[in-house]
Amino acid sequence: MKKIHRTFIAVEINNAVRDRAKKQIAALAGTAADVKWVEPHNLHFTLKFLGDVHQHELLDVCRAAAREAAKIPAFDLEVCGVGAFPNSARPRTVWIGAKEGVDSMIALHDQIEAALAPLGYREEHRQFQPHLTIGRVRGMGESVAGLGSLLQQYADAPLGVIDVQKATIFISTLTPDGPIYEVVGSATLGKA
Repeated sequence: MKKIHRTFIAVEINNAVRDRAKKQIAALAGTAADVKWVEPHNLHFTLKFLGDVHQHELLDVCRAAAREAAKIPAFDLEVCGVGAFPNSARPRTVWIGAKEGVDSMIALHDQIEAALAPLGYREEHRQFQPHLTIGRVRGMGESVAGLGSLLQQYADAPLGVIDVQKATIFISTLTPDGPIYEVVGSATLGKA
């Protein structure tokens, strides 16, 4: 029987940024909007969501990510600002963004995505935008207006800097209490 894992590649955040993100989530959760907030221990910058990956393909995924990550020098990423997709007026996905270092993060994403395409993982057609997903809005209505207003208020809120030295390959197990992430590999960036 083939074992299949829900897999993604991400950049982890440090504890200082995680603590500030937790405070930011608490501030936003004060609205009446119906939002499923992400647990702070699960926050990360997703580089590539692969979906279902067969156990025997995981090693190829890890090797491709490691090979490509080594081509990108390590960098600092400034984590700041909150927003929403598609926008603050109609938020569906609430996120924390990034500023300085975004170009390096996009280059890392593009390298890894291009290396995984020959393995059968399709490339995205939209521009990659580095972000930490912090919540998913479950309902619309007047209560969302308060959330949108707060998002605009915190649009430039600084949350700190992370030293991006590697990308991590995770498998995710969905449970009624939320996802459980397990590290299955890492891809070290090159020297600056």
